[in-house]
Amino acid sequence: MNMLLHGLPDARIEKGDVIRDPKLVKDGELMLFDRVIANPPFSLDEWGREVAENDGYGRFRFGLPPKTKGDYAFVQHMVATINMQGMVGVVMPHGVLFRGAAEGRIRRGLLEHDLFEAVIGLPSNLFYGTGIPAAILIFNRNKPDKRKGKVLFIHAADEYEAGKNQNLLREQDIKKIVKTFSEYKDIERYSRVVLLEEIKDNDYNLNITRYVDNTIPEPRIDIREALKKLRRLEKERDEAEARMNAYLKELGYE
Repeated sequence: MNMLLHGLPDARIEKGDVIRDPKLVKDGELMLFDRVIANPPFSLDEWGREVAENDGYGRFRFGLPPKTKGDYAFVQHMVATINMQGMVGVVMPHGVLFRGAAEGRIRRGLLEHDLFEAVIGLPSNLFYGTGIPAAILIFNRNKPDKRKGKVLFIHAADEYEAGKNQNLLREQDIKKIVKTFSEYKDIERYSRVVLLEEIKDNDYNLNITRYVDNTIPEPRIDIREALKKLRRLEKERDEAEARMNAYLKELGYE
């Protein structure tokens, strides 16, 4: 139904378990695509590690995810199904950006092979079924030369339309994300292009706020002007107190 609504009536739809029994296979090999886009279940438990340990398609070259969190199983499957010009766009929970152990090793492998192109932080309460904030991870096997050895971080979590039950990315928010990714540049408190060397120094942590400072700077205080205002207020206070004491005296209060 979703494909029909987006004007793609000729899409091939297969029902099954993409980890345990992938359906898009030809001559015993995974079919390869130019673009792979998905929103897999977040941190799926019992995702199929027992099958992945003996995977015949070579999908888990960077390591096996934990048994109770299948996020990087889906990521690695998607990366394995793109051709040499292919790109992946996948929605993931923020945990995949910084969790350690097996996931940290997988993340490191993906970074060292220069597959990460962008990490886009989204607002919370954006998707049905979960209120946690998510991120879009962009992988690219054919990054342009000027993007090689770099990752673009976009902090788009603060620009949205708040809804009663669910938040919404407005057209202007989507256009800003797309424009920023297309231009691949730094925007104060919104985006930053980061060298892999800096990410390595941060132990391959991809937490967006580590690289994009979205805090609003405190306004500078003019000390002389502040003291001048304080003295004026003190004078006004003293004058008011003097008038009050005068009124009290007239009323017979000493």
